[in-house]
Amino acid sequence: MVQIRRFCFLILSFFLDDIPFAHGQNNWVKKIIRKALSDTTAPGRPSFRIYPTLAYSPETSFEFGFSSLLLFQAKNDSLNRLSELNAFTFVTLEGQYGIWLDNAIYGDKDKWFFLGKTRFQRFPLLYYGIGPETSGHDPALIDANYLLLKQRVLRKIIPNFFAGPEIDYQQLYNTHFEQPENHSYPLPLGSSGGRNLGLGAALVYDNRHNVLNVRKGFFGEISYLNYNRSLGSKYQFSGWNLDVRSAHPMGTRNVLAWQVYGNFFSGNIPFNQLALMGGEMIMRGYYSGRYRDKNMLAVQTEYRWLPFRFSRRFGGAAFASAAVVAPRVGQFAFRHIRVAGGVGLRYLLFPQKDIYLRLDVGFTKDGPGFYLFTGEAF
Repeated sequence: MVQIRRFCFLILSFFLDDIPFAHGQNNWVKKIIRKALSDTTAPGRPSFRIYPTLAYSPETSFEFGFSSLLLFQAKNDSLNRLSELNAFTFVTLEGQYGIWLDNAIYGDKDKWFFLGKTRFQRFPLLYYGIGPETSGHDPALIDANYLLLKQRVLRKIIPNFFAGPEIDYQQLYNTHFEQPENHSYPLPLGSSGGRNLGLGAALVYDNRHNVLNVRKGFFGEISYLNYNRSLGSKYQFSGWNLDVRSAHPMGTRNVLAWQVYGNFFSGNIPFNQLALMGGEMIMRGYYSGRYRDKNMLAVQTEYRWLPFRFSRRFGGAAFASAAVVAPRVGQFAFRHIRVAGGVGLRYLLFPQKDIYLRLDVGFTKDGPGFYLFTGEAF
């Protein structure tokens, strides 16, 4: 299966100088794209970009949308960490639509750290079943409205160390479970929809200065969420999350990065909130949720050339990852480990902020997956 998401019109602009019509002095297309790609803001000043996107996948047909990114530093002080607000909205020829909002905001002198995401979409989900040995053939198609509101409010305790509460609200409604023609899946918990509210807390150590392109730094997080019927949740369950990342400079341009990531749940968990393997962050090449279960452990490493020695704007990356899912931690098995790897192209979209646009292709036994996003995967 090929997964193509957010294939952006800006890719064409990389090669404008090689297109004959682009050399006209008054060509308005070239001027607009060049303006979008240029970054003339002074260090510390906010930077904003908005650009159209185009994608295709078999379950959605063509997808059209806009992506925007705001980068800033508290009080316009370049000594403060770089904060980001990212928005993406889309509509497809099959009538699906959605809007995504992500935020990672650092206050002045790191006193506060707000980390969260919002999702609203009517979008099909491919369902392959639950467990480490699900078949990759003939997935079910679940069409539904999906709402996610997740936010952390973290306070600096000591330099680089944060703690604070976390809230997670997820709702799946207007669901339609379409079985494949050749066989039927047992209906999973949550297939008819429902809403769940989780409350918890997080401990975070973070000494990164630029979260979208970490050239040197360490990030460690452990968090806990409890979903309880007394809070209005349809299902009662709880989970721990572990995320450890480190980046090491290899000379003046190159970076070696690694990540260990884990989800560990217990209780009655709806299928859409199980630990999901795949996606644009880790195990690139696998569809998000290709494998799902109550527990997952994943590792990945990546080598980045930022930029190439022969270019001021173009760079690249090579990455590899491995992950395993299981109903219990004690049931992680070597034979269930899945592997993925791939390469990527980088384009320096914000030179003053050292932010790259990344196009990654990940390879798995199921086939390739393509991803285009602003900023590195981790």
